[in-house]
Amino acid sequence: MRVLRGRAETREVDGEVTAAMLSETAETGEPAVRVWTPHRQVAFGRRDARAEDFEVAKSVARACGFEPVERSVGGRAVAYTGTTVAFARTIPLEDMRTGMEARYAEMTEAVQRAFWRLGVPAQRGEPPRSFCPGNYSLQWKGKLAGVAQRVRTGAALVSGVVVVDDHGEIADVLDPIYAALDVPFDLDSVGSIAKVGGDADPGLVVETIEELLVGDAEPTVEQVEASTQVERIDADERAEYVGDRDT
Repeated sequence: MRVLRGRAETREVDGEVTAAMLSETAETGEPAVRVWTPHRQVAFGRRDARAEDFEVAKSVARACGFEPVERSVGGRAVAYTGTTVAFARTIPLEDMRTGMEARYAEMTEAVQRAFWRLGVPAQRGEPPRSFCPGNYSLQWKGKLAGVAQRVRTGAALVSGVVVVDDHGEIADVLDPIYAALDVPFDLDSVGSIAKVGGDADPGLVVETIEELLVGDAEPTVEQVEASTQVERIDADERAEYVGDRDT
């Protein structure tokens, strides 16, 4: 199993690193795992981009010091502060029409067990009016994590986000953004590991989730250098997406 560590120099290249994971797993049949802290940004989903006041929402993000980006997987807007942790695992597929629920369940259980190791008794579900609402979330006195899935011929990408700390800053930036998008949101629904007294060191969170996602596989570690250059995926090579849920 390939294990990618670190982040690229720019937001754009960093996103391409994860996209390339999916393409390479489809081509080689080798699974991959990546757990890291993305650049400070607000990542908008495809439904957000269709909202009447999407440009207003992006302007709000910039005014709050978050660069707006658009992503092709997941639901509604998610904020990354720089300590927020993202996770991704690519899985080779023989039939892209089967196994979606099992992949969601396996990822959610692995991240839940990581929370338990970090001292947070996270449970399935989420509070009402949470950020990026979906069926595969984890909560404990607020939403802590969400999971999404992207599928193409030959491989699936199961990914998501964990709020480590900065729950207040995340709530403050998402509140006016969700208002502009006309999406219900409750500031108090945002949880974090720090908020409930868990071990909120981002490095330890990354290490713990990575260990659970790798499991018993033999890892081959690759460092994502700041200068990493990733070949862009041509339009006709892009994945077919199904079942986007959560983050």
